[in-house]
Amino acid sequence: MNAYDNALRQLEKAAKLIKLDKEVVARLSAPEKVAMASLPVKMDDGSLQIFQGYRVQYNSARGPYKGGIRFHPQVDLDEVKALAFWMAIKCAVVDIPMGGGKGGVVVNPKSLSQSELEKLARTWIRSFRDIVGPEKDIPAPDVYTNPQIMAWMADEYSQLVGKPSLGVVTGKPLEFGGSKGRESATAMGGFYILQEAVKEQNLEPKKLKVAIQGFGNAGSIMAKLLYDAGYKVVALADSKGMIYNSRGFNIDKVIEHKRTKKSIRTFPGAKKITTEEFFALKIDVLVPAALENQITKDNAEDIQAGIIVELANGPTTPEADDILYENKVVVIPDVLANAGGVTVSYFEWLQNTSHNYWSEEEVDKELRERMIPAWQAISQAAEEYKIDLRTAAFIVALDRLAKAIKIKN
Repeated sequence: MNAYDNALRQLEKAAKLIKLDKEVVARLSAPEKVAMASLPVKMDDGSLQIFQGYRVQYNSARGPYKGGIRFHPQVDLDEVKALAFWMAIKCAVVDIPMGGGKGGVVVNPKSLSQSELEKLARTWIRSFRDIVGPEKDIPAPDVYTNPQIMAWMADEYSQLVGKPSLGVVTGKPLEFGGSKGRESATAMGGFYILQEAVKEQNLEPKKLKVAIQGFGNAGSIMAKLLYDAGYKVVALADSKGMIYNSRGFNIDKVIEHKRTKKSIRTFPGAKKITTEEFFALKIDVLVPAALENQITKDNAEDIQAGIIVELANGPTTPEADDILYENKVVVIPDVLANAGGVTVSYFEWLQNTSHNYWSEEEVDKELRERMIPAWQAISQAAEEYKIDLRTAAFIVALDRLAKAIKIKN
């Protein structure tokens, strides 16, 4: 399944409904710029290894490009293009004045030492220095990249341009220009939206069972937020396996187990389950927080959850979307559900450029004030057009993008 084909099909579906100007559709059907580079890294054993690096700058109608860099062995150009397109949509959904971009390196970062990882991060910035910058393109962390990698990149860029330029990337450590609330932002944004959906359906959190696929930053923080709010988290998955407990997990203990054992798979008292069993669980809320294309036409029919919160990017294929909509499953789409991350990234960039730093309370207040109106606009569009929330989110975003494109052209 090609993630970029999926993205273009989503564009086409929403564009048809609102009879979007053909020129706007044409502009949004291809990225503005695609950059590729071979990244040479001298390994600890003295050998030279070349890694393939990408940066896709999709659309800048609403502002500078914004989007993460992922270090993953399965990174390819189509995936990066799709993610860059979704970033353009996502920024428009939460109405922040930025465009869409994405970067990637084909690498298994777990096989690199700390010094090799640092060399790779600095080489990436050197290779793409002409096209990134605080006013042009602002990368951020993504799959298997983190605040430390962003700090190396910001430091390298600052050295290259001969002045402190912390605003070149976001998702940095607090000590190096990062924003309070950034680490939890993706999950927190998704949590706020889920709370609104639950309220709208007159459901009680304490009676709801949840399964979360992915126990990295977003998945583990979402698990903790839900656990603290009284939801019963009965199933969890990380890259090494899936576990289930009908009574619900103590998430504090699972987080500690993951920290010490590097996987949740061996958590005491948990039943190991297969991927097929995981997606067929009798639950109320499913949170995919891993990689793309996890919910497909092959398993969508098995899903019993009433609500899906897409913390991952592109976890549901278009065919699966149709099945879920038919089955009256409410899918809160990635471009809304995980937009808390880019929203607080934008706040970090604002703080860097103004040299004025906010409290955690201010960040949280501003995040809520972006997420809730976005949910309301999308719910309204879904109601008006009698469509699923993903298509509604695209309609809201495309309307905003079209206005910006037309003003500039």
